[in-house]
Amino acid sequence: MVEIGDHVWIGDNAVIVGPITIGRGSIVGANSVVRADVPEFTMVGGIPARALKRFEQATGQWEKL
Repeated sequence: MVEIGDHVWIGDNAVIVGPITIGRGSIVGANSVVRADVPEFTMVGGIPARALKRFEQATGQWEKL
């Protein structure tokens, strides 16, 4: 089963291969293939998708990983 949290953006043509969880506030880039869980407030992209940035609530900025 695929679980998608609140306020998640999923780009065009993204493929989600379950069972996985996409955390609240995350972004999945277009044409990405997601095969593993995505933590909250994380931007992922690529084939296979990997974490690219994480939103830091303290600063209100996306931080590159």
